[in-house]
Amino acid sequence: MDRNTFTGLFLILIILVGSTYLMQPSDEDIKREKAKQTQDSLARVTKNEAAPAVAMPDSTKAVAAPAIDSTLIKSGPFGAAQSGSNEPVILENEFLKVRISPRGGRIASVQLKNFKTYTQEPLIMFEGEGNKFGLIFGSAGQNINTNDLYFVPSGKSLSVTKSDSSSLTMRLIHSEGKYIDYIYSLKGESYNVGLTIATTGMQDVVAPTQQHITLNWESVLKQKEKDLASEQKTSSAFYKQGDESVDYLSLSESETKVLNEGKIKWFSFKQHFFSNVLIAKNSFDSGELAVNTSPDAGTVKGFSAKMQIPFQRQQSSSFPMEFYFGPNQLNILEKQGFEIERQIDMGYWPLKYINRWVVLPVFNFLEGFGWGYGLIILVLTILLKMVLLPLTYKSYLSMAKMRILKPEMDEIKGKVGEDNPTLLQQEYLKLYKKAGVNPLGGCLPMLLQLPIIMAFFFFFPNLFELRQQSFLWMEDLSTYDAFFKLGFEVPFLGNHISLMCILMTISTLIYTYFNNQVSGATGQMKYIGYITPIIFFGVLNSFPSGLNYYYFLANLMTFAQQYIIRMFVDDNKIHAQIQENKKKPASEKKTSGFQKRMEDYMRQQQTAKTKGAVEDKGSKKKLK
Repeated sequence: MDRNTFTGLFLILIILVGSTYLMQPSDEDIKREKAKQTQDSLARVTKNEAAPAVAMPDSTKAVAAPAIDSTLIKSGPFGAAQSGSNEPVILENEFLKVRISPRGGRIASVQLKNFKTYTQEPLIMFEGEGNKFGLIFGSAGQNINTNDLYFVPSGKSLSVTKSDSSSLTMRLIHSEGKYIDYIYSLKGESYNVGLTIATTGMQDVVAPTQQHITLNWESVLKQKEKDLASEQKTSSAFYKQGDESVDYLSLSESETKVLNEGKIKWFSFKQHFFSNVLIAKNSFDSGELAVNTSPDAGTVKGFSAKMQIPFQRQQSSSFPMEFYFGPNQLNILEKQGFEIERQIDMGYWPLKYINRWVVLPVFNFLEGFGWGYGLIILVLTILLKMVLLPLTYKSYLSMAKMRILKPEMDEIKGKVGEDNPTLLQQEYLKLYKKAGVNPLGGCLPMLLQLPIIMAFFFFFPNLFELRQQSFLWMEDLSTYDAFFKLGFEVPFLGNHISLMCILMTISTLIYTYFNNQVSGATGQMKYIGYITPIIFFGVLNSFPSGLNYYYFLANLMTFAQQYIIRMFVDDNKIHAQIQENKKKPASEKKTSGFQKRMEDYMRQQQTAKTKGAVEDKGSKKKLK
């Protein structure tokens, strides 16, 4: 700590101590306040007995202030709020059941009524003592945290349906004419809960040095999906700051990040398929986000946020916000605005654009027919293979040409030998040029298909629509199908064996075998093709069965395509065409840019090698 910081802190301490002493009420002030509060309380009680408080759209008028004991006033700011009722207040619509605790006036738990956990229990977004929500500020030399104080509700419950809307107020009373209101609003068919923090007469209560009030939200999120490890890997804190793109904290490690480079529009505590989002209508000035990994059983991660709300020193002020408690479903998140849907991982560039603007619209179109999701994936795979058929045909044709040229390549290899790979490649290129064959003709179509294959790698694991959707023996397409449980953990494999992953691996091995037959692959390239599926078995064993199902279908359809293509491709005709190409003058033959670059490279390599050999020979003569 430097000298200036220490001096500043010392002066602040003096101010706080002095203000506490100067603002302490005298005995006469306490007596007058007690008499006044007693009269006001009697008047309110009489009025409330005649007309009990109910949840009204303008609920701020329905809050009854209890009588305040003078001893509690003397004990410090918000002394009368040190105790109160623990009976929760219930807000409910067609999607949500929200429980509000008088202690802290906060949302204590949220239930999504239309969803269940993987064990078919009610889906609770968060609950328990590990969850906190409150305002933190200084007052009369003390640090106030509203999470520990008791609010007075304007009603016991609030229920809305369809297009109706209503509101309910939780009031934290400091003294007569000085209080903080949490105004909760709810619509009938919505995952949103409005929250407006309104202050009245607090300009003299909040420490004069404070220009901001800290909003502190802490939450511990429990397991909701079958695969806890996968849920942990996809959970983190997301946020949007200023004009920057949506960003997030670490997915694998604990991290704390200070956000002071622009105003914060929203932040979220995101799990795999559900999110708790807080949207500020007027933005937070700055803040701090943290995510903590937890070893506790059944716990996904712990989250915390400290956001700075600008405090206006006037008789009344308000800061409107809105919660979103709901699924990570793209079309629903898009309606929230502010790019909240970008917390759904659609993959890297350009994969996310393929998923967002190609795959997802087709998926949604097929979903409109009311089919099961197993059938939708089947039809989606068929459509994809039809689109890629020209590339598949071109790839097969190129591999067939290379297979037919293999005897001639073996002959060249026997003449040149393997001791001079540069010269050998030069001779191969000459043969390719004469035959009119592009050695990369079989690879390029496969490379063009690779982005689409990789796009599905992100699409299916993050597709909310597959959650708890069954097909055949697969109970949930959004997670793995545990055909056999091992009872112990195996590195890179987990504690289970997925049947669909086995089928996918077997189909890939069979596809590799037939592909080697077509291409004529030998040596290392032949065996690498068999090793890769085994590696992917370990990787994909814990991935969603829907993804493995797609890869399995894709392999089967590739078999079918190659069988059909083989019926129309005659090796004898290809061989005859190659021989005709050899007879053509070199001037009539087209050479690809790649081939030209390869020829130049090989020529330079051979020249350099010859030059080096000559120099070595000359050096040896000089030594003699």
